[in-house]
Amino acid sequence: MFHFFQIICAPFIRFFFPTKFVNKKKIPKGACIIASNHTSNMDAINLAVHTWEKKYYLAKKQLFKNKVVGFFARKWGGIPIDRETNDINAIKTSLKVLKNGKKLVIFPEGTRLNNENMQMGEVKQGVAMFAIKARVPIVPMFIAKKPKVWQRNRVVVGDAFELDAFYGKKLTSDEMDEATKIVAQKMEELRQQTLMSLTKKK
Repeated sequence: MFHFFQIICAPFIRFFFPTKFVNKKKIPKGACIIASNHTSNMDAINLAVHTWEKKYYLAKKQLFKNKVVGFFARKWGGIPIDRETNDINAIKTSLKVLKNGKKLVIFPEGTRLNNENMQMGEVKQGVAMFAIKARVPIVPMFIAKKPKVWQRNRVVVGDAFELDAFYGKKLTSDEMDEATKIVAQKMEELRQQTLMSLTKKK
């Protein structure tokens, strides 16, 4: 059913929200975490219609309160998570997705941000935690600006990397902070590269 909706929706989404995806081939086969900045609810939909493989997304539980919205969110791979608590069910579901060889998309800032030059907010520990527990690569992704109707946008996929230095360890709080800083650094590097390339095109 996902691919049916994907085929039906793709032409409309691409027409109204023209987006160029750069370096899609850098997304590896098999399980990985795609870590992206978050600009709007269109982010997950845009990724879904520009790449064929179904991906799974951590999304705030409030999105699923509306039955219609919740139905489609789940069909598109949405995993509800309670951001206010240590949501064990969401954690188990996400790890199961990765262990089954699927792709998990996380917006590690935890909220939508649309500020000048798309400055990154604080990167939470979720990406590092899932990547270390499931032993999967992380693929940074950067969305140049908030999607708007008939406004061209650019999404850039960065090089995959692993936190393999942390695999198999009982991690301390300091080590988790260190791993999270690596994720934040990789995402910030991609942000700067993307904005620099856009500046050169002007």
